[in-house]
Amino acid sequence: MWQQDDVCRLSRDPLVLQDDVCRLSRDPLVLQDVVDAVSSRSCGAVSVFLGLTREDEVGGRRVVGLHYEAYESMVQSEFRKLCADLRGRWPAVRHICVHHRLGWVKVGEASVAMAISSPHRHDGQQAVQHCISQLKARVPIWKKEVYNNQEESWKENPECPWSSSAHLQTEDMEACVDEAAGGGAS
Repeated sequence: MWQQDDVCRLSRDPLVLQDDVCRLSRDPLVLQDVVDAVSSRSCGAVSVFLGLTREDEVGGRRVVGLHYEAYESMVQSEFRKLCADLRGRWPAVRHICVHHRLGWVKVGEASVAMAISSPHRHDGQQAVQHCISQLKARVPIWKKEVYNNQEESWKENPECPWSSSAHLQTEDMEACVDEAAGGGAS
């Protein structure tokens, strides 16, 4: 099992060290750390995503924070797959760094910080968008909302293929496809 602040360093080439970094931490995230991890003289762009815990109201209750848990031994494997996917889609991507919080994250604090470097901005920007979507869908990290009345509720990422909202979206899409193909009711 990973210990607090363990780092998963991955490399596509055994002669190149630390191409990709995935870090789970119970400490506050520092955006500059992810930027520094991907900075390279050969890259003219560092694309960044910073996900913050937002104050929200759910059923008359105010969210005061999130509690994150992870299947830590599986995070490294899924992160490796995610990096391979990103590099397959955007071969110009040079470095990938993702830091994710575990434990308590109060409103206003960062839950996830990621940076991707590339020679030009277009590849990195697209890769960051895909990375956060796939991180939420594939990497085994879960969140529980904590409310001002001390109640808690585990939240489902709609990006996950097994989520009820993903299932409903798939059904809606299939109905639209059927209708467009002439198979739906008029």
